[in-house]
Amino acid sequence: MSNNQHDALFILIKTLTKAEKRNFQLAFNKNNSKEDVLFIQLFNTLDKLKEYDEELILKKIPAIKKQQLSNVKAHLYKHLLTTLRLLYKQKDPLIDLREQLDYARVLYSKGLYNQSLKLLSKAKSMAIDQEEVMLSYEIIEFEKLIESRHITRSLENRADELSEESRVIEQKLSNISKLSTISLRMYGLYLKLGHARDERDANMVKLFFEKELPANCLQDMSFYEKIHLYQAYSWYYYILQDFVMFYRYTRKWVDLFTLYPSLQKTDVELYIKAMHNLLTAQFYTSNHVKFIRDLGTLETFIAENNETFNENTKTTAFVYVYTARINRYFLEGTFSEGLGIIPQLEAEIAENQLKIDQHRVLLFYYKIACLYFGSGDNNKAIVYLNKIIHLRIGNLRADIQCFARILHLIAHYELENYSLVEYLIKSVYHFIAKNKDLGQMMEEILKFLRKNIYANPKALKSAFANLKEKLGQLSQNPYERRSFLYLDIISWLESKIESIPVQDVIRRKFVKREKRI
Repeated sequence: MSNNQHDALFILIKTLTKAEKRNFQLAFNKNNSKEDVLFIQLFNTLDKLKEYDEELILKKIPAIKKQQLSNVKAHLYKHLLTTLRLLYKQKDPLIDLREQLDYARVLYSKGLYNQSLKLLSKAKSMAIDQEEVMLSYEIIEFEKLIESRHITRSLENRADELSEESRVIEQKLSNISKLSTISLRMYGLYLKLGHARDERDANMVKLFFEKELPANCLQDMSFYEKIHLYQAYSWYYYILQDFVMFYRYTRKWVDLFTLYPSLQKTDVELYIKAMHNLLTAQFYTSNHVKFIRDLGTLETFIAENNETFNENTKTTAFVYVYTARINRYFLEGTFSEGLGIIPQLEAEIAENQLKIDQHRVLLFYYKIACLYFGSGDNNKAIVYLNKIIHLRIGNLRADIQCFARILHLIAHYELENYSLVEYLIKSVYHFIAKNKDLGQMMEEILKFLRKNIYANPKALKSAFANLKEKLGQLSQNPYERRSFLYLDIISWLESKIESIPVQDVIRRKFVKREKRI
């Protein structure tokens, strides 16, 4: 994407739905002042452009001079947000709640202290019901300000009540801040590192987690305190590849929404994220029965509530549902069947390109490549692996980038592009070494390909069997096991030894409930 495509106003307009555009235009067609006409002209021009082009904008709207453009854009951006706020108020109770606080401040400014306090009391009850601790704190502090500066004739023990409420909220805020920080840092560590590569990585993660986790944080916790705690533990065990414990904490995370059912509506995105992580845990523990049950629960929830979702929640729902559906094909070994969802998935990725982060795009490309590889279409697999290789994303998920290059080599090997494999091995080795991600499994595959590119069929079958034996031993190493999570190399080797498609091997293992690694 070019630098010009990063214009904030242009991106905002491109993410608007038809309903949002119509709502904005109706709001401005009421007055039709000279300034409003300019706003609408700029809005319509930007809406029609495929790429942001300042010179073309000035040419299409002669009434806007070059020195005026930035000012008109800033005002248009502000007006768009204002109309969107009014529209989203119907879907987001937190926006309405904050508006009540604004009204209370207006009443206070007019000297109507008791009216302001009454509104604040109502808003505080709503905030507590929605587990909005930060907003509750803000309301209590405003109540304290009014009571300390003016004679309101409140109850005699009002000062004591507010002081105690403030103390309790401060403690919750402190815990939420600490727990959300450790949860965020664990997630950031995962994005950078992936799963622990060796004992050094594991020790680093353990020391960091134990040092940062607040002591005695399990007592009398609020909803969001528990959420951040369970998230932190989930990422901790996920990085360490302890998928049983990862499942335990994602289950706790989802179960919280049963204890706090109202939060399922006020923080829908968090609930969908919780279900996504639970499904990921079930995928890695091969718990097919629960995976299918909970995938059905998630799909039903989204179908029943989709009309009330905002755009962000719709995007999140799309990403997580498609991730789970692809994982189902991986679990069941039905790769060819899974190819049917790719056209719709690609269309959704294109439609949401301004909303989906590069990490998600990277994962989708890798999963699509694996679907094609598993179904035997190596040419198509290479198309998506090339997309990963050419993505400019720095060190983001370097582990996926490394495994994409390994799968890229194997796909070319399957197509008998031996001279290309011979040429690519050096660059792949260099890339993996540069990222300090050269595990024994990767090294054995590179050695195998380098040594057996031109081997005769009889010798090759024996070489496949030897490599399978070596990798089978390596799979017992907890830090090498991560390699098999990204690429079911054992099943591929078995398919070569038995001369059958790789998805038939995986399907057989699924039906017979055999362990994959």
